[in-house]
Amino acid sequence: MSKLARRTVFATLLALGFSGAASAGAPTQGLGQAWPNAVDVSVNAHYHAYAFVLGGVTYVQINDAAGNVLGAIGTSGGQFIVLPIGNASSVTTPQQSGTTTATSAGNAAVVYNDGTTVISATPMSDGTTSLQAASASTQTASPAASPAVMEQTCDVITCSTHGA
Repeated sequence: MSKLARRTVFATLLALGFSGAASAGAPTQGLGQAWPNAVDVSVNAHYHAYAFVLGGVTYVQINDAAGNVLGAIGTSGGQFIVLPIGNASSVTTPQQSGTTTATSAGNAAVVYNDGTTVISATPMSDGTTSLQAASASTQTASPAASPAVMEQTCDVITCSTHGA
């Protein structure tokens, strides 16, 4: 499947997911809000992660500790798309490179891991945060990357435990 065809299919899935948002129940409301009506499924106490599943697409929003929206991605079938929300300096996915002029000011910390998708956050030299999303199957574990972070795989509905 060509890159353009994949993007077209994913954009269609994304549009279908958004069209169902108005009729969705309480656990799927609030994408883009500081404190959405959803369970915080972050695996890191310094961030908040909220997952919304609509039309077969999982949307994951990452907020900082104060509730500021850093960014969000949509994912389905190994494809990712960056949603136009948040104030992250860049959001990188397997399909899209992030762009930033800042340099890393710390180690990447895993913020979200549902066994399929892993999202990490990296503090940048300009005070912003960069987000990196990848398929869990392609993610390599690096114990030195963030020794203070307890990682766990979260079920989107039931996980609300944070690492210390």
